[in-house]
Amino acid sequence: MSNKAGYIPVNKLPEESCRGIMMMRETFNGSPNSEQVERSHRDGGYTFIIQEKGKTIIEIDFQTHHIQAPAVIFIHPHQVHRVIAFEDAMICTWIITEENVRPEYLSLLEGLAPVNAMPVIPETLAVLTETAALCIKLSEKKTEILYHSILKESVNTLITLVVSQYLALFKAAEHRNRSEDITREFKTALQKNYKAAKNPSEYAAQLNLSPSYLNECVKAATGKSVSSHIQQRVVLEAKRLLYHSGKSVKEIAGHLGYDDYSYFTRLFTKVVGITPIAFREKKRE
Repeated sequence: MSNKAGYIPVNKLPEESCRGIMMMRETFNGSPNSEQVERSHRDGGYTFIIQEKGKTIIEIDFQTHHIQAPAVIFIHPHQVHRVIAFEDAMICTWIITEENVRPEYLSLLEGLAPVNAMPVIPETLAVLTETAALCIKLSEKKTEILYHSILKESVNTLITLVVSQYLALFKAAEHRNRSEDITREFKTALQKNYKAAKNPSEYAAQLNLSPSYLNECVKAATGKSVSSHIQQRVVLEAKRLLYHSGKSVKEIAGHLGYDDYSYFTRLFTKVVGITPIAFREKKRE
């Protein structure tokens, strides 16, 4: 087995992108023919794909997704992924860095992740592609005095269209209840603090709630306890590092905030069903 790097590569936005916003619309077939997208990596921003025609086969956190048009997908910056192949695909994709996303939309994105590819009806696809086409056209107007502001606002509009579709998949936004709002806030806090905060009471304190009420809300919205969400998030990152990096299990435990290497091993084994070493060997066979 060849040694892997001690980190998961992060693909930066191309130099020609506009201060943290990149957009493109192209057709592909067969292999991506790009090491950057074929290798497992993270993106340097929030990634969105509109599958207009054909199919894209992509692996996201050990799950293979067959994105068949018409569909959309959102990939969070923390998700590790790679493109496997295209089948007569036409896609529109954009990547936008955190500082360019409106705060209220950022909160929604954090609460959504992770998500699967979502089929859309032709009418919705038409709205998305027309809006994306306008964004691409605006991205070419580099002589405009407020060029970056115009592009940023137009792409944020496109983001809301995608987010709206995901919210509608589960429940209309105006019918969200208190438990769902709290759960979204908890997921946002978890993503930011999972390496340092392992106790449900720490998240409850951040949200100015009692631990029991936070757990009640999260369980009502997701069917899982707060402790389960914390453990699953830590274990997901451990899986990524075990497979995609050359770090030792002890180094990974320390990276994830565990001074007690044995405790981390027991936790991983409890959640996954096999030890960290066994997981690494199985995935790399």
